[in-house]
Amino acid sequence: MPAHVHESDTTTDPLAHERAHLAASRAALRAMREDAQALNIRDVTANWVNAAVLQAQITDRIKSLADLAHTPLFFGRLDYLHVVGAEKAEGAEGEQFYIGRRHVHDAGGDPMVIDWRAPVSQPFYRASRNDPLDVGRRRRFGYTGGELTAYEDEHLTDRTETARTSRLLQAEIERPRVGPMRDIVATIQPEQDEIVRSELGGSVCVQGGPGTGKTAVGLHRVAYLLYAHRDRLARTGTLVIGPNRSFLHYIEQVLPALGELEVKQATVDDLVTAHVEVRGTDEARAAVVKGDARMAEVLRRAIRSHVTPPTEPVMVVRGSRRWRVPAYEIEEMVDELLARDMRYGAAHEALPQRIAHAVLVRMEEAGEAPDDRVQNAVARTPAVKAAVKAVWPAVEPSKLVLRLLSDPEFLAAQADGLLTEDEQKTILWTKPPRSVKSAKWSAADAVLIDEAMDLVARTHSLGHVVIDEAQDLSPMQYRAVGRRCSTGSATVLGDLAQGTTPWSTQSWAQALHHLGKSDAVVEELTAGFRVPREVIAYASRLLPVISPDLTPVESVRESPGSLSVREVGAATTGALDAAVVAACEESLEQEGSTGLIAADARIPALAAALSAAGRAYLSPGQETTAESRLTLVPASLAKGLEYDYVVLDEPAALVDGEPDERTGLRRLYVALTRAVSGLIVVHSADLPDQLRAP
Repeated sequence: MPAHVHESDTTTDPLAHERAHLAASRAALRAMREDAQALNIRDVTANWVNAAVLQAQITDRIKSLADLAHTPLFFGRLDYLHVVGAEKAEGAEGEQFYIGRRHVHDAGGDPMVIDWRAPVSQPFYRASRNDPLDVGRRRRFGYTGGELTAYEDEHLTDRTETARTSRLLQAEIERPRVGPMRDIVATIQPEQDEIVRSELGGSVCVQGGPGTGKTAVGLHRVAYLLYAHRDRLARTGTLVIGPNRSFLHYIEQVLPALGELEVKQATVDDLVTAHVEVRGTDEARAAVVKGDARMAEVLRRAIRSHVTPPTEPVMVVRGSRRWRVPAYEIEEMVDELLARDMRYGAAHEALPQRIAHAVLVRMEEAGEAPDDRVQNAVARTPAVKAAVKAVWPAVEPSKLVLRLLSDPEFLAAQADGLLTEDEQKTILWTKPPRSVKSAKWSAADAVLIDEAMDLVARTHSLGHVVIDEAQDLSPMQYRAVGRRCSTGSATVLGDLAQGTTPWSTQSWAQALHHLGKSDAVVEELTAGFRVPREVIAYASRLLPVISPDLTPVESVRESPGSLSVREVGAATTGALDAAVVAACEESLEQEGSTGLIAADARIPALAAALSAAGRAYLSPGQETTAESRLTLVPASLAKGLEYDYVVLDEPAALVDGEPDERTGLRRLYVALTRAVSGLIVVHSADLPDQLRAP
């Protein structure tokens, strides 16, 4: 017998039983929240600081216990054949666990819902007929508007039951997308679960084509690590890095829905612009050179060029005595510090102490008994300070980068053998600014300043960092991220075929090297769950050109009629605009969100056409609602976003809008793969050769 979906029926006792358990679980969750709200901390804290910390923890606890009306409290049930953890005695009665987004217990402390991250929940994602993991039955639940309306059973040890795709699982994947990205906790697949539950100590790189769920896998991995290593990550911190603010806004509700409120989100630009304002831009050639890993060595040389061998001894006066440290001895100290490859700032702080220690040795040899206070005092004397300033002066990172980009001779000296003359000319400012404050720094300049800052003083490291759309980072950006997890681990998410920057990653091995995580495990996701099979097959025609070494995504979703390619006969802009607006209206007749994606240069014209037709639209990052479901998306911002239906305007214009054909075709690949249920391609110009019927 195949697995059956049981719909709502007042005579169906199992469904009534499950609804009763849902009601009881919600009541238990309310009680847990009320208990947290009723906590009185006045008599348990020693001071106001402890009280503030404890109150903040309680507030977060209360938030995490919120019962979201349209978010199912549990989505599955496991019926084990035996008692979990006990010896499997013949005839022993098994245990039953409801699997949900968070743990819920009753007044006696007995669990009513088990957190999906708990070890006992793992078989919900991993169990199969070949390896049932002691699970007799896996039950999935279907919901409508927060109400439990159906369930589906899979008897894993029943050899007579025919295996088939879960209808409820399929329905959850295909559920219309209105609002921000949601979690996939109910639909995680076995290969995804292996990545989600991989250990904190190891870094993971996930190569995943469109619709394989790599972003969701990365976010759920963060949630799992916070569950399994909460104390450690509470101390060291976690960070999710996305390509732009629109993308971060789109994903920002996933972790809170799983009860995780403390994870910070940022772009790479956010990380590196804390101390510099970005007001300028680079031409592509300059940005590529500035983003090259060779710039790290240029900066290292530039920093060290400030170290000057001493030519004079240091004479320290203490009372009536004078103590002399010869120049050769100071030079030995400098050479030792250089050999240790310390941070420049740390060595700058260490050198006066080394000189002072040499003075103390002379004092002791003369019969005095100086202590540490004397050494610190000697280190602060004018003579020692002057010597350190001459030999190992302080360096301000932004001024260093300003000099490199403004002074041809200084750049040539530091880049000798690293950058060609043409490359040096490419990154030099034609009109050097007068000061750091007046400089119109670019995003690539900010990364250089960040590198220089780390050469002076070590960057703080977090416990775990997730980098999404990582294929678009430059080597220097990878280094900037790597500094933020130098003592922690990373989850790298991306798709080499979707690299659309001039400096995009050519291989994950190179990227992981620059990140400082060469030992990371590279996993490839090739099963597509979001993009319909017809759509992904059409987009994959581009792969032989844009990324020939990648395995095409195999979509598990069949959706006949999901792709429509329409040519506008009259090659006029007005006719094309009208056809695009009509396609949007057609898509909006369906349930869910619609994204109109176009080349950036076409956005103003399409905005005017939509307004003229009386059709309101949103910009990327604005949240879709039941009343406003159309988003006008510049192709440059489409990456990582998804819509139920996509209308793609003029592919040729999208390709032509990029600096080269390969980048243009990659941008087109991204745009073609944003649809969950249907894609309409509207064009008047010829389609790129690769998309034409073979």
